[in-house]
Amino acid sequence: MLEYKIFGESKVTSCKKRQKAAEKAHAPLSVLVEVGGSEHQIFLSIHEPKIYHHCCFGRVMVTYNRKKNTWHCPCAKAHTSCLHKNIAKWHLFQTQKELFVAAPRATETSRETSHSVTYPPTTEMERSVRYLYEEKKIPATLPGDAITPRAATDYPSKLIPIETTCKVCPEDPKLEEILCITDKARIVGMNGVIQNISTYNRRCTECHMIYRYQEWTDGLHNFNDHVILTLQLCLYLRHSLQNHVSVSRVIRTLEALWKERFPASDLIFQAYCQFEALCNTEYTYSCVNCGLYPPVVIMDHHRKGVFNFEGSELKQPRDDFRGEHNSEEFWESVHLHMISRGFFEDSSQNPFLVRPSYQHWAPWIGRETRKSNNVLNTEYEKVPLQTSNGEALLCDATEDRLIDELLKQKVSTIRKLCESCKVETRGSRMDLITRLRDTMKSRQTYDKLLQSIWGASGGWSVIMCPHGIVYSLKFNLRAESPRDFIDLLLSWKHLPNVCVYDFAGGLAAHANLRVPDNPPFQPHEGRLADPTKENVDAAVRQKLKVHLPWLVERLQHPEANGHPTTGSSQHYVLYDKLNQSNTQDPRDLLRKTDVVPELQGALNRQVAEQLFAALRKNNYFLNNMGPSSHIFLMRNIIEHRNGHLNEKLLNRQLIS
Repeated sequence: MLEYKIFGESKVTSCKKRQKAAEKAHAPLSVLVEVGGSEHQIFLSIHEPKIYHHCCFGRVMVTYNRKKNTWHCPCAKAHTSCLHKNIAKWHLFQTQKELFVAAPRATETSRETSHSVTYPPTTEMERSVRYLYEEKKIPATLPGDAITPRAATDYPSKLIPIETTCKVCPEDPKLEEILCITDKARIVGMNGVIQNISTYNRRCTECHMIYRYQEWTDGLHNFNDHVILTLQLCLYLRHSLQNHVSVSRVIRTLEALWKERFPASDLIFQAYCQFEALCNTEYTYSCVNCGLYPPVVIMDHHRKGVFNFEGSELKQPRDDFRGEHNSEEFWESVHLHMISRGFFEDSSQNPFLVRPSYQHWAPWIGRETRKSNNVLNTEYEKVPLQTSNGEALLCDATEDRLIDELLKQKVSTIRKLCESCKVETRGSRMDLITRLRDTMKSRQTYDKLLQSIWGASGGWSVIMCPHGIVYSLKFNLRAESPRDFIDLLLSWKHLPNVCVYDFAGGLAAHANLRVPDNPPFQPHEGRLADPTKENVDAAVRQKLKVHLPWLVERLQHPEANGHPTTGSSQHYVLYDKLNQSNTQDPRDLLRKTDVVPELQGALNRQVAEQLFAALRKNNYFLNNMGPSSHIFLMRNIIEHRNGHLNEKLLNRQLIS
């Protein structure tokens, strides 16, 4: 099965481990079971050492449908792989190997011969995926005739690729005759489902690359030759997501409206993601007012936006790795993953699959805003025990934030956490939290609490301008820390003059520790004035004012390495009004935004809260996605949100 690329090495290891467990329990690993004498269904009883609601007797029934080529296990969703399905496949591969070999079937004419319903995982199919990504882009702004409503009879009933010669081979050889994939494809649109559509492909005679129908000019988007979406439905799904309505809810609504069954909502969601991956969206991530390099930014973290994955599976990178990632290559790989799902039905056989990794997990920063395609993500540095005093302080601060979140939980929730961490469950709320804090010194306990409170991953870190336009987006694999924001800022071409953050002192300390030869935040370690007793006393009495006139009018004589918008080379990290109580250090009173008259009225810290309040409405569907789908869709949703806000800013300026 490894040779056929049906299984990867990890799945083989898991199956063999379960086989040993079955042998130790003196139970058969897999047994073929006859149920009802069905010709199309194959039933296998699989050993399960643990007792769950779906396997009360230590066995799980896995079903394979020959006709539909689908697998069912009560422990997993229809299109999700699980260990029980893998063991069943292993069993059938040994006893009925022909089930895993695609066999051709005849059609009515010799010119329209049919072949396998699903594409085999070959290098030729990989070329087809890359060809779609490079040559079949959909315009970011679609013309009106491509999205106008049409009658069912206005759509073609036969979808044939327009290519007649190979676009990859140097001699432009002719392609083979068309092959019929299916005559039961469906076009899914706002007005229901159009049945019995025929789809075809062609194959190059030399390189054997497959060409399929993919013409957006017909108002259609072909996902997998079996499900085709109208572009009108694709745009409707895009606007629905902007209004916090999931794809599954849209499909359920259309099914209720038209009283007919649509393809599975998961399949339509994947088709929509493929559509967005093929769209020629720029992902500029910049504001029409602040330009490519905003002088003032607001930084915050959305803790509730998470995706599920096993953090224990993350492996430490090689010794010479310094946290640099090629942003363009990473996000291209995510797009290719979204596109390839229409070619590779089984994710285990998909060569474009993107998994969380310390060495391949890049944030997104607009192309013109970042220094280069190489951006920083040094989350692997969060794992080892920190030795420097500065880093220890940052670690303590992150624990304090987790304690703050625990204080917001119900007593019953805290007791359950204590029980899961094997901590005494009797006592008051503060007694329980104190015990949990003592156990946090164990990294295992810390990660368990983090996952329970904030989710499996570490949420999103964002940098935005005062108008609410997101400039940088980072999907954290572990708990948030100032490191995440410094990774982003050090990847920018021009560091902002003013950064507003709810842990300003820790951010400045971390940045200056990381770049000791040229500390990013100067003067006064990012404070607005020298932390003398006189200045601190004046700040306590609210008598201190520090003017930054270059925030209003650019310096006539820009300083060396000055910001292109302001001309100033000074860089400050400040607290806003909402978070000024986050520090007990009196010197940090010199980081209050109230001290700067030029920031009054111009800095709206609530834009971050408004962003997260809106995005929290998406958590019910985003948090149930896999890592690659989660980050792809989140980046796409924010890009369209940025565009909408920019339009509002432009209209407001035109009116005024």
